[in-house]
Amino acid sequence: MDESTNSERRLYFGGHPEGFRDLSHRMSFSTNAAPAELLSSVASRTSLMSENALQKILFVEDDPDIQVIGSMALEQVGGFSVTLASSGIEALALVTESPPDLILLDVMMPGMDGLEALKRLRANPETKDIPVIFITAKVQNQEVNQYLESGAVAIIPKPFNPMTLANQVREIWQHIDGGRDA
Repeated sequence: MDESTNSERRLYFGGHPEGFRDLSHRMSFSTNAAPAELLSSVASRTSLMSENALQKILFVEDDPDIQVIGSMALEQVGGFSVTLASSGIEALALVTESPPDLILLDVMMPGMDGLEALKRLRANPETKDIPVIFITAKVQNQEVNQYLESGAVAIIPKPFNPMTLANQVREIWQHIDGGRDA
């Protein structure tokens, strides 16, 4: 593989047995043995490289039931500090007040959808480097490619498993943050 191809790779985590998948070439990689060049390219595309472990997550979800389940999974199972937002507009306000380490962002929301919220995050110099993971039921190949091209670092499909959500987020963080502990 040439360097230009590697630099365009993104991660998609679908909770599948094979773990992370490279969508640009439809090749599967095990979460235990991802090629070093894939990890390097993802790290180089994500300029927010915290020296600290992942701690603060902004979870943007309009469904109150999914908010409760997701936040419990992230806080109680994962040990993360979670801030909730019910809309893209609320997320944009919260992210500038107290920047999170990572944003979990729903795609389909009233008012401002996740794609528009991500576009605005990327346009703001203060928030452009915060990693965003889309969490959505819309995971057809064309949709996933659109999310990744828009600047998401990964996608977690709904319905998600509350018992594994924190580990999925932690694995994605480790890949984008150069393998540091989450």
